[in-house]
Amino acid sequence: MIVCKSAVELEKMRAAGRVVAKVLETVVARVAPGVTTLELEEVAERQIAAAGAEAAFKGYHGYPCVLCTSVNDEVVHGIPSERKLERGDIVSIDVGVKLDGFFADAATTVALEPVSPEVARLLRVTRQALDRAMGQARPDRYLGDISAAVQEYVEAAGFSVVREFVGHGIGAALHEEPPVPNYATPTKGRGPKLEVGMVLAIEPMVTNGSPAVKIRPDRWTAVTADGSYAAHFEHCVAVTPNGPWILTEP
Repeated sequence: MIVCKSAVELEKMRAAGRVVAKVLETVVARVAPGVTTLELEEVAERQIAAAGAEAAFKGYHGYPCVLCTSVNDEVVHGIPSERKLERGDIVSIDVGVKLDGFFADAATTVALEPVSPEVARLLRVTRQALDRAMGQARPDRYLGDISAAVQEYVEAAGFSVVREFVGHGIGAALHEEPPVPNYATPTKGRGPKLEVGMVLAIEPMVTNGSPAVKIRPDRWTAVTADGSYAAHFEHCVAVTPNGPWILTEP
């Protein structure tokens, strides 16, 4: 069942979204060659606690950390570790919190320059695909319009959309109905009609090679099957009478 949120509930989600945005901003500022992903984890954990929020990911189905830090060919759910970031790496940082009974979740991908023009374009196209998808979050549109907006833009740019992982509804639970694919299933103009009060975590995951992924022995980290690079951007977006409201923007 898709749960539409009241105006009061949306304000609570916006408050959680502000915490997420601030955590991401702080963590991104710490990304540099020689920094470990575990150091980024420690920064995020301290800031979430200082905000009076709970980490959404830590303990969720046994996940051990507050952040997902996915480097280069890691698509999603990379576990922070003593791995040091290097020049030429890209790192996707995904964080969620719970505040006053409601969740918010967002992700971004950061390049440690210099990266190749193709990798820089991968990040740019993935972020632009998210922007285009969020623009469809209106009460006269359908879920398939969001999915198609991602797939059409990404594939026209020559990149691939990961299919094993999708976005999701979000609210009093971290993952709610409906699933939000980044490919057109349902197709444009099909699927659930978007209604005022719906909140969707839209999160394109895009590669510069094959869309196929595999899971590492840690049972969490998803990597591209062919070793290609992957980018991941995410925002929580509410459907309102006036159009999309990005709850996790700064």
